[in-house]
Order: sequence, then structure tokens, then C-alpha cells
Amino acid sequence: MTELLQKIFESDRKALAKAITLVESTLPKHKKEANNLIQDLLKKNNNASIRIALSGTPGAGKSTFIEAFGSKLIEEGNKVAVLAIDPTSNKTGGSILGDKTRMENLSRHPNAFIRPSPSSLNLGGVTAKTREVIHLCEASGYNIIIVETVGVGQSEIAAFDMTDIFCLLITPDSGDELQGLKKGITESADLIIVNKADGKLKKTASLAVAEYTSALRLLGKKNNVPENYPKATMVSSIDGNGIIEIKDEILNFINLQKKLGFFEKKRNQQKVQWFKEKIDLEIYDFISKRNNFIDIKNELENKIENKEISVPEAISYFSNILEKISNSE
Repeated sequence: MTELLQKIFESDRKALAKAITLVESTLPKHKKEANNLIQDLLKKNNNASIRIALSGTPGAGKSTFIEAFGSKLIEEGNKVAVLAIDPTSNKTGGSILGDKTRMENLSRHPNAFIRPSPSSLNLGGVTAKTREVIHLCEASGYNIIIVETVGVGQSEIAAFDMTDIFCLLITPDSGDELQGLKKGITESADLIIVNKADGKLKKTASLAVAEYTSALRLLGKKNNVPENYPKATMVSSIDGNGIIEIKDEILNFINLQKKLGFFEKKRNQQKVQWFKEKIDLEIYDFISKRNNFIDIKNELENKIENKEISVPEAISYFSNILEKISNSE
């Protein structure tokens, strides 16, 4: 572990990939090793980074945007890590989309690190170990971390709880599809980015920015967010127009957060949330290993599938088992 950690601090890409594989492992031995590794890393690592969450509707062009945005950041001397959280296959447990194949130029750059990871069917669209992976990337010298999440919904909440700014990417012609989502979007998003603002869609993109700017103004100021945010802007990931402006907006947002004391407050809240999530997982693992709970759970699932029992009846049965164990102790 000491040797692996040292290589990570030396920006060894193979060591970083190995460490991420270790923390994502579900084997008990690996989980213990990974926990020790992260503990040691946090004691020694002082590297600061900007953590950016990026989500958006399917077809919004997230990968194209990240490649253009990441390339511009690297041109300016930054090291960029992209944690592309893919949907998980029910059959294989692996990633379905494979974002690395959709960011060919960026993935080949020595100052970029792209890690597609299966979401493991988590509702939040992020893996249970995304926080640990962020810390590993920071220790390896990546000063900008981009977390790309799956779709729109629970993923905003999960990504918001582990990043410094939440960016939502949409298309100019989203139209009615986003009307019902406006409230949820504006509650999470710090920056709404209208992508594909080129060619015939440029005028439509401009109108969309105006529409969202108006909607954001009517909804008023968010708590712990600088004045004039959240806001809407547009970009063309193909010709690069708007990329620099978005970079400046993100940096301005972060600097204002720090100046107003919101940045440190949010980071501290995220540590507490990380603790809560890990405790919940530990409790689940602890219960699962006792009294053949997995066998009981599988048996109840089969009975539900075969219409031998209803879902409420199965839950009641399982709750009774937990209560009996609690009373016996």
C-alpha cells in the first residue's frame, strides 16, 4: 500500500488505475485495503482541485462537450480527470456506454485521465466509490475533476453532494421535455448550458438561454450561492464558441464561493454526507451477512415473481425477522 500510494503521488497513471480498481472492488479483503489506502492518502494529500458535476438529457452531447472543454483546460496548463459514470448492464454488471471511446482525443492526452465506471445500478447515477476515486485523482495531481452522471433525476442530488459546481447540459430544442423539470433543474443546477449552439440551432439556443435566464430570475436566489447564480449560457462543442466563457463562469463561481465562505461550508457538509453513505452501506453489509438474510431475500423475491406473495407481505415478513433478532439481543 505504501508503494502504491507513493506511485499515485508521483502521478503514475497505472498506479492510479490500479488503486481505483481496488476501491471499486466488493471483495472484503480489497475493501479493507482500499479503506486503509484512502485513510493514508487523506493524511498526506494537500492537493486542491475543482470538482465539477455535469449531467444532462440523453443526446445533449455531454461527451463532445467534455472533450472540447477538457482540451481547453489542458491547453491552459491544467490536469483533467473525467469520471464518466455509465449505466450498468443488468447481465454483466459492466458499463454500457463506455465514455472513453467517445472522447478519443482527450483520452490520449498525457494530462487527461478518463475512467468509465459502471453505476452499479445506484439510483444516484454515481458509483458508491466516486468520492474515493475523486480523492485518488486529486492525489495524483489532477486539479480539475469532472463527474459526468447518468441522465437527469436522482443523479443531480448525488453529484451535487460531492462537487463544487453543478452544470446541466441541455439541447436548444429540448422544448416541452424540460418544462416539467424546470423546478428540479434550477434547485440543483448552478449553471445551465445550452449545447449545440451552432448552425440552424444557434438562434434557437439563444432563445433557450433567454427563456431559462428569465425563469431563473423569477425563481429567486438559491441559498449559499453567489449573486447572479444560477445562470444560463450557451456553447458549441463543435466549433468551440462559448468554451472559454463557461470556463470563466465556473472559475468565477468557485472564487465567489470561497470569498463568501460557502465553499468550505459545502465541502464540510459533503464530508458528513460521505460518512452517512458509508455507514448505511456498512449497516446493509452487516445485516446481509447475518442469519442467511441473502437467502431469505432471494426466497421472497422468487415468491413475489411467482405471485405467491405480495410486495407489502414480503416486506412485513422481512421486518418481523429483523424485529425478532433485535428483541433477542
